[in-house]
Amino acid sequence: MKKPILVIACLFCCAPLLAQIKTKAKPKPAARLAAVDGKGIYEKYCLTCHQGDGGGVPNMNPPLIKTSYVLGDKTRLIKVVLNGFSENVDIDGESYSNVMPSHDFLKDQEIAAVLTYVRKNFTNKAGPITTAQVKAVRATNKKKI
Repeated sequence: MKKPILVIACLFCCAPLLAQIKTKAKPKPAARLAAVDGKGIYEKYCLTCHQGDGGGVPNMNPPLIKTSYVLGDKTRLIKVVLNGFSENVDIDGESYSNVMPSHDFLKDQEIAAVLTYVRKNFTNKAGPITTAQVKAVRATNKKKI
């Protein structure tokens, strides 16, 4: 007689938990895409050269603070990430000589996230770069900046 009472008691206790598990919504693909961490990607792939504050290293690695490359043409900025630099580059009157490797191994959404992070941080106030923009540039990329 005690077993049926125990089973019924367990059902009353566990039913609310089971209801929560069944009704918990799974993240939609768009929500997962939005969750790509631009700051984390920056810290993993960019911080060593461009520094934690985005200030770069004089004459070696350009700053990411209010430069024409960061705030200007989005296509050019995307191409920099996809192709890197293998020779000196002049940015806003300063020359930088360190090689920047291509980061074309990053997914389109990762490139969009990290570039949006850079364009919205380090005192920058620029608009986002979308995954669609990165995808379009990658599709037509001719290794020219």
